[in-house]
Amino acid sequence: MADVRSGGAPTVLRVVLGRRLQDLREKAGLSYEQAGRALDVTHATIRRMEKAEVGLKIPYVEKLLTTYGVTDPKEVDGFLSLAREANQPGWWHRFRDVLPDWFSAFVSLEVEANLIRAYEPHYVPGLLQTEGYARAVLRAGMPHAAEEEIDRQVALRAQRQALLTRENPPLLWVVMDETVLRRPIGQPGVMRDQLTHLIDATAMPNVRLQVMPFDAGPHPAMYGPFHIFRFPIPELPDIAYSESLVGAVYFDQRDDVSTFLEALDRMCAQAAPAQSTEAILGDIRKEI
Repeated sequence: MADVRSGGAPTVLRVVLGRRLQDLREKAGLSYEQAGRALDVTHATIRRMEKAEVGLKIPYVEKLLTTYGVTDPKEVDGFLSLAREANQPGWWHRFRDVLPDWFSAFVSLEVEANLIRAYEPHYVPGLLQTEGYARAVLRAGMPHAAEEEIDRQVALRAQRQALLTRENPPLLWVVMDETVLRRPIGQPGVMRDQLTHLIDATAMPNVRLQVMPFDAGPHPAMYGPFHIFRFPIPELPDIAYSESLVGAVYFDQRDDVSTFLEALDRMCAQAAPAQSTEAILGDIRKEI
């Protein structure tokens, strides 16, 4: 995956099917150009299908499967069924009025991951925010937005959080700077409620929180926040995500993701152990 500041954001399933199409093409010994001639399209169209940059047109997929030598009716029907599913919008599509494409991809990854790791130096991650905290953060970042837009953003954030309590939820493992917990967000009551919510989250079996204290000194990720997603899908590699004010970049090349993983592993070793997080949060809450 790459920069998705424009164009339709791919669903995870579309990414997986694109990789499967690439694998089938390569096993058949065909180039992009040869596959494109079978569909009477350019080689760029084949490349974009494999990179999940466009939707999967069912007639195109069916023709490609034939071209690549996939003739088993059950295998073909199964692939086409998945392609139809991949073209269906996720639940987050109903928030498209407030959800940019570059973040729609993030939500798709979040939904399918079985492990979400993150470093956050500025804010409590969205999956762990209370409504009051989320509203204050969104208002600070969108000072000119109408109240209705803020309401929609808060509702989207609440919907995303449901994945932590679903059946077979992902493991969420977050390292937060102490700054996150001490930066005043909203009224004092907002921060107190947020800290209480984080204390409650430490008791969840699928949530692991660590705090990077001030006195730990410099660490490998002082440049900014990032997420790493891991999936129970063989075709999908770990994906790292880095965000800016105007978009996001998704990294799936092994060397790139390994850099993020190494930084986060070193930070986890440097941060206070997860067993002490509840006490740290409690101490900070007493100061508010």
